[in-house]
Amino acid sequence: MTKPTLILASSSRYRRELLDRLGLAYTCVSPNIDESAREGETALALSVRLAREKALAVAAQHPGAVVIGSDQVCCLEGRALGKPGNFEKACAQLQAMQGRELVFHTAVCVLAADGSLQECVSDTRIRMRPLSDQAIRAYVEREQPYDCAGSAKIEKLGIALMQSVQSDDPTSLIGLPLMKVTDMLIAAGLAPIEGLV
Repeated sequence: MTKPTLILASSSRYRRELLDRLGLAYTCVSPNIDESAREGETALALSVRLAREKALAVAAQHPGAVVIGSDQVCCLEGRALGKPGNFEKACAQLQAMQGRELVFHTAVCVLAADGSLQECVSDTRIRMRPLSDQAIRAYVEREQPYDCAGSAKIEKLGIALMQSVQSDDPTSLIGLPLMKVTDMLIAAGLAPIEGLV
């Protein structure tokens, strides 16, 4: 039986680098959806909705494919923090986060070739260090984390800003929880290793 085509509904280089680890052939298609939060929408609900909308948008253009949609939203004391986009906003995010606990909600939706849908959320809790304005500005100038929710990249220098990290999947914070994605791909008929169950 021919395996279905796998598509990552994302333009994120971080998610591409993570999915590459599984060694599966896949293509990337940008979902081009509106990622704005709705009135009263929680960070968790936003991440789940956007992951699903990304997968559905791409699946509509590629029937019969297995499509992975994912989204991550950083939550600080009930408030969603998105991608900062520029230096000033990144500094402001880190100033607000310093010394506090954050939750990163990473949602995944996998649409199988038969149209069945699987969803999950992997949460990562982070305690940020107390940070001086000097440290924040130096970090942002060096890393330029403008495309990263919450402005701190754990896979790079951002790890130095964190006191502790709690997660059920070390890849979740980078943008794609590969252990859960593996479970979902197995269920969709695309095991990364033959015989994996």
